Amino acid sequence: MAISVVMPALEMAQETGKLVAWRKKEGEQVVKGEPLLEVETDKAVMEVEALADGVLAGITAEIGTDIPVGKTIAWILAPGESVPTEAVKAEVSGRAATIPTPAATTPTAAPTKTRGEVQISPKARRLAQERGVDITRVQGTGPDGVITTDDVLAAAEKPAAAAPASISVARLMAERTTQSWTTIPHFFLTRDIDVSALVIAKETLSGATGPSVTYTDLLVAAVAQSLRQHPRVNSSFVDGDVRVNHDINVALAIAVPDAVVTAVIPQADRLAVPGIAEKRKALIERAHAGRLAPADVTSGTFTISNLGMFGVDAFQAIIVPPQAAILAVGRIQDRVVSVDGEIAVRPIMSLTLSCDHRVLDGATAAKFLQDLADNLERELA
Repeated sequence: MAISVVMPALEMAQETGKLVAWRKKEGEQVVKGEPLLEVETDKAVMEVEALADGVLAGITAEIGTDIPVGKTIAWILAPGESVPTEAVKAEVSGRAATIPTPAATTPTAAPTKTRGEVQISPKARRLAQERGVDITRVQGTGPDGVITTDDVLAAAEKPAAAAPASISVARLMAERTTQSWTTIPHFFLTRDIDVSALVIAKETLSGATGPSVTYTDLLVAAVAQSLRQHPRVNSSFVDGDVRVNHDINVALAIAVPDAVVTAVIPQADRLAVPGIAEKRKALIERAHAGRLAPADVTSGTFTISNLGMFGVDAFQAIIVPPQAAILAVGRIQDRVVSVDGEIAVRPIMSLTLSCDHRVLDGATAAKFLQDLADNLERELA
């Protein structure tokens, strides 16, 4: 039976996805589970796997186009099958005239370039801008001669002018941030916490076998515990309604070149700190390699943004829709404080909780922050 290949929904509230590249050509054999295409969303470029074994046929989507979620863009056929005629007619009638229907009589014909433009994936184009690479002088090695990021990197190794700053990713980030800031009624709560126990826990766990434990790992564990205590904070605001999420999926803001992506540690409340560290390390590696999977960036229910490693004392983060809150984490610094009436020096961390007032009121958010402080101020090891 012919299996349709559709533009997947890789993020919540996603309406379209941009086709970055086909990993297989028309008529090539496809194996279930292997990368079939690359899709760019607001957060990242992600690989989409084939859902079945067969032959790729009936491709109707051009590289670089924005495609509605759920739209059929190709078929995977079993031996002897052909593309369903009626389905192809439906696809053609529902699509813009600029996207041609593949000709069944010439399946091996070379693709034509739209308006004489260089065929290059959006990610590779941005990379070329950053590295100062002239894409008209780059030979593409991707399907149908598409220029890939590897092609750009290879060209960048040759002597070239200094790379100009890329603005496309920054523009996208600005658009998303503006939308969140202008549509979500934010309010902020800030608290300074004595993290003496947290420091001890990190030292203890870092001496154990397994991946090195960071303060972010301990924060994820403490936040997950606190979200279990306060399910309202683990909610989403969707279509005018508040939806309490069953799973506690903590997202981490990860800095990559010219952008910040949020990658998810699913069901973080069910993991011990070493398990969180393992998943966090793997997420960062995939993020920097540009290989985050759909599962890595979807279903986050709460986000942590930690800038403490950059020496930031405190800041206010903007909520990632449709989540109800985000935690901004500053650096740990020694401060003179009063302990039981005596002057002492303690490691202090500043936390700022940004909240969606449509979902949370001040008292609910304050109770969450109080319990989070309690979780952090006692040893987590």
